[in-house]
Amino acid sequence: MNDKAIWYLENIDVGGILCPQKMENQVKDHQVKTIKKEEYVYMPDQDSDKIYFINSGRVKIGSYGENGKEITKAIIGKGEVFGELAILGEPKRRDFAVALEDTDVCVIPSSQMKELIKDHSSLSMFFMKMMGSKVIEMENRLESLVFKDSRSRIIEYLVEQVRKKGQRVGYEWVVRHFITHQEIANLTATSRQTVTTVLNELRNDNVITFNRKRLLVRDIDKLKSEIK
Repeated sequence: MNDKAIWYLENIDVGGILCPQKMENQVKDHQVKTIKKEEYVYMPDQDSDKIYFINSGRVKIGSYGENGKEITKAIIGKGEVFGELAILGEPKRRDFAVALEDTDVCVIPSSQMKELIKDHSSLSMFFMKMMGSKVIEMENRLESLVFKDSRSRIIEYLVEQVRKKGQRVGYEWVVRHFITHQEIANLTATSRQTVTTVLNELRNDNVITFNRKRLLVRDIDKLKSEIK
């Protein structure tokens, strides 16, 4: 497993611990909740006292700058956890979390999650790895902003998606649930127009193909070589 993976540990069955059926027997105050598309799970300055596990759907984590501009920090999906700073004593939320589509989550009070961690040592390892990897991810993004141009940042993001979520099909790689051009722009600090231009150039060169549902990388080595 790659040490830079973020939000997910393939060797720890977090879903097996936090699935709705098992939660009924382990955490009395947990909720299984459906968050509608574009509905906020939480906003900045709200109480930070719950942890969320995604059973299905996708959630965007972000914040707002001083000028009110939205900053996208991560887009996460099924089997992933967010709101984890609550177990470290964060009193108020600094970020927002909003559903990108209808999303089912398990909502667990942070106080009870702490008790659950005591009973499952793998959960403690999961959260330590997730938080440490998140720091590494943010450092890598900062370095990209400082040292790489817009095109390279976009291509680097595509390569990262293949590494984290890609499925190999012959000599090609497919990433399902491909996000919008605007979402890529938000994650790479570029513009939607720049993202569209770069993706179209790569498609014209037969390096990738894409639509609203998936990204298909035809030549991953060539894609990597485009990062300057």
